[in-house]
Amino acid sequence: MDKVNILGVRVDMVNIPQAADRIMDFLDEDKFHAVFTPNSEIIMRAYKEPEFAGLLNRAELLTADGIGVVYASKILKKPIRERAAGYDIARQVLANINDTGHKLFLFGGKPGVAEEAKDKLITEYPKLNIVGIRNGYFGNDEEEEIVEQINNSGAELIFVCLGAPKQEEWIDRYRSALKARVAMGIGGSLDVFAGRVERAPEIFRKTGMEWFYRLCKEPWRIGRMMELPKFAVTVVAKGRNYQQD
Repeated sequence: MDKVNILGVRVDMVNIPQAADRIMDFLDEDKFHAVFTPNSEIIMRAYKEPEFAGLLNRAELLTADGIGVVYASKILKKPIRERAAGYDIARQVLANINDTGHKLFLFGGKPGVAEEAKDKLITEYPKLNIVGIRNGYFGNDEEEEIVEQINNSGAELIFVCLGAPKQEEWIDRYRSALKARVAMGIGGSLDVFAGRVERAPEIFRKTGMEWFYRLCKEPWRIGRMMELPKFAVTVVAKGRNYQQD
């Protein structure tokens, strides 16, 4: 599958249905697969931290979760046609597995969020097979216990919602210990599934302005948003240096 190298992170050139189809294929394979959905902030972190870039590139699927990543691919003359956000891919996967019997584990969020997400998802997808839940508040000494809980559940697919970069680091750290076939890092998606957080209206998502909507709702994000212009400048100045990789 075609990839575009954005500042050292090799992003798959897939849309939402294609990404969901890849994940369904992964579920048929008897091995572990990591799925990450980096935005421009995450790629900038990887640009500054080569070890984190290597971690991202070990994933079996990397999609463009952020309009900035899509624009970067166009600057580099290998355009990704559309943003493939983790939440949207997860929604498509949920629809695909609703009547298949595939076993899903929900991991992350504040205490109570995973329970609420499970209840809402079962209402929307009545045949969904959710075999376990665990909140995202834990100490280092609890991590092996969590892995054991997930493995004992028989889960084939894990939605890991710990926020970046914690979720990517957790998935990579335990990829050899997990018996699931797919672990997806999808940030705050459990809060949206649970109904605690609303997504931006469709017009903002389609026009690439979801970041602006979120900034208006959560002004504290302004510091993080300052990475966006830095990312754009860095892609223009340095991006082509990576295209031979």
